[in-house]
Amino acid sequence: MVTHVTPSICRNCLAYCPILVTVEDGRAVKVAGDPEAPAFEGYTCPKGRALPAQHNDSARLLRIQRRRSDGSFESVVADEALAAVSAKIREVLDRDGPRAIAMYSGTGAGVSHPVGVNVARAFFRAIKSRMVFSPITIDKPAEYTSVALHGNWHAGLQTFETSDTWLVVGANPVIAKSNGAPANNPGVRLKQAQARGMKMVVIDPRRTETAKRAHVHLQCRPGEDAALLAGIIHVIMAEGLYDERFVQEHAVGFDVLKRAVAPFTPEEVARRADVPVMQLLEAARTFGCGRRGGAICSTGPSFSTHSNLSFYLALCLNTLCGRWAREGDVAPFPNVLLPAFAPRAQPYAPYPVASERRMRVHGLTENACGMPTAALADEILLDGEGQVKVLFCLGGNPVLSWPDQAKTEAALSKLELLVVLDYQMSATAQFAHYVVPPPLSLEVPGSTQRVEALKYHGVSRGYSIPWAQYTPAVAQPPAGSELMDDGTFFFRLAQELGLQLDWMNVRGQASSLENPTESIPLDMSRVPSVEDLIELSCRNSRIPLSEVKRHPHGHVYELGVQVEGRDPACEAMLQLGDPTMMRELQEIAVGPAAPTPSEEWPLQLLCRRANNFMNSVGQGVPSLNGGDTHTPAFMHPSDMRALELTEGHLVVIRSASGHMLARIQADDSLRVGLVSVVHGFGSPVRFDASELSLGSVTRLIDMTERDPISGIPRMSALPIRVERYGGAA
Repeated sequence: MVTHVTPSICRNCLAYCPILVTVEDGRAVKVAGDPEAPAFEGYTCPKGRALPAQHNDSARLLRIQRRRSDGSFESVVADEALAAVSAKIREVLDRDGPRAIAMYSGTGAGVSHPVGVNVARAFFRAIKSRMVFSPITIDKPAEYTSVALHGNWHAGLQTFETSDTWLVVGANPVIAKSNGAPANNPGVRLKQAQARGMKMVVIDPRRTETAKRAHVHLQCRPGEDAALLAGIIHVIMAEGLYDERFVQEHAVGFDVLKRAVAPFTPEEVARRADVPVMQLLEAARTFGCGRRGGAICSTGPSFSTHSNLSFYLALCLNTLCGRWAREGDVAPFPNVLLPAFAPRAQPYAPYPVASERRMRVHGLTENACGMPTAALADEILLDGEGQVKVLFCLGGNPVLSWPDQAKTEAALSKLELLVVLDYQMSATAQFAHYVVPPPLSLEVPGSTQRVEALKYHGVSRGYSIPWAQYTPAVAQPPAGSELMDDGTFFFRLAQELGLQLDWMNVRGQASSLENPTESIPLDMSRVPSVEDLIELSCRNSRIPLSEVKRHPHGHVYELGVQVEGRDPACEAMLQLGDPTMMRELQEIAVGPAAPTPSEEWPLQLLCRRANNFMNSVGQGVPSLNGGDTHTPAFMHPSDMRALELTEGHLVVIRSASGHMLARIQADDSLRVGLVSVVHGFGSPVRFDASELSLGSVTRLIDMTERDPISGIPRMSALPIRVERYGGAA
């Protein structure tokens, strides 16, 4: 037996933690944090430590699966699958045109196989289909729409590491390492921040792991995030805590915003959100009096009502208090494996939030956050010109993530062709005509460029330090397997169809908002490897990939890049008084508060994340699920007593749109009147008759109440009731 330990990168989520992998005869058997990685200090989470179990799972798919006429699956060789899929693509293109072919690339593909997703996008450009969907529009679309309405800052937000105050709305970075605090060992970074005197304000209906470390925790009524932020702005303006000079030089709309927040007095907002007025005042003064800091929103306000407004007001707070990187600052988010750029202390002007490319349903359009995923099931179900007939699903699980699970299942069943690229027979893969298993993360090379590129997805995402790492493949695919990475699949499909694929690469002065690209024709005579595509994607990088490879444990680079002053020719200004957002703010001011308890719907549902799972990934791993594949419904003990429930009781959770089953678990970190459920669990109704498996929160959600720009429906702060399970849901 040959055993060795090698450094690598965990790619189960977008933290990309450095790890040490113990490999026996080509097989990963253990993962631990890498103490030699200077930016992470040996941190890893349960998901990362379970990578060997994921790779060695006996249920893992090792060959392409094809659906038989009776609904069962059989193995098929790659050449046969590609020939059949390409023939159907050619038929649909000739008969219905490119709009009939769509792609949904889920989190799994974007995290573990980012270069493969880029080849898939090149394929869709080649067939001239714009029907490319992602989780963005059902996760945090307001990150994009709010920037379009407010504008952005060339140099980026001030960094967490240099700040003395920080405001976090609906984020829990200790668990979900996406934004809100640095992803590199966030628990330690929060402790270090507290030790240096940072005062953090957290707005969240639950006393999360992050909220427990806050100077002020506003444990508000769900759905009142926008009102709370308007109240904080009201106080900051009334008490003169804003940066008057910064606003005068870089923003417009101050007086418009001031009039709009006038009704949001501390007393009125405290009443609406059900928080102590003195806590609200302390939160506003803490943020306003800070020297440096940032305000960010995350999944919590995104899933609730008025998400665009919440994210927009957070940007307005950053502008009012001048929380953007200033001239002379060390450049935040400084590009290592992305092209070099010279950041300037100046705005990017707002830009159109919606395009003229319309969907056929719900009055939605392609917009600043992409194609509206919540409308895709209806696009498949609606007959007529433009109907989607073919769907490729890359590393996603629509059955458990798209709103309205019953509608999603009906849509997937109606497709002429569904191809799922996934390593397991997921809830969605069970509907597929072909399931193509890719290699898993330890079996392919990777780099941290994907995480750096998150700077294009939100004002506080990506690495705020000049960190980079590369990993070769460190484990071998299972013996006897025939796996195909996403990029190879779409490249070979293009070869079958005689298409030319062009690779889009970041080039030149790539800032925190701009993402200029160059088009590079690929050599269609040879299938590029994952390594080839990584080399191609990094060919314009500030630090050559060859240099990054010299540091197998990763490296923090001394770049010496500072923020330059505003270009005298720059005329752009940040917008504090966008008319659309001001109208919505006025509607809130004169309208009722977020849904309050009623006899029919006495409770509200919140979605949450768990440390052991990345969306639906990891549910089948015993070391992560503890033998329980059901999602619990967390309730405050007093609510449990009122309903005469004890832990483990099976209950039916009902909304106006549907129902789900779950087992009750006590959680005194919640506000009274709330039920909190981890999303991503459950199974498809069509293929599982067991009532006890019906645990998907998407069963409670439909498109009745949806955002007019992104189409995201209300997915949290949802009125519900809970009933003891009586044997028939």
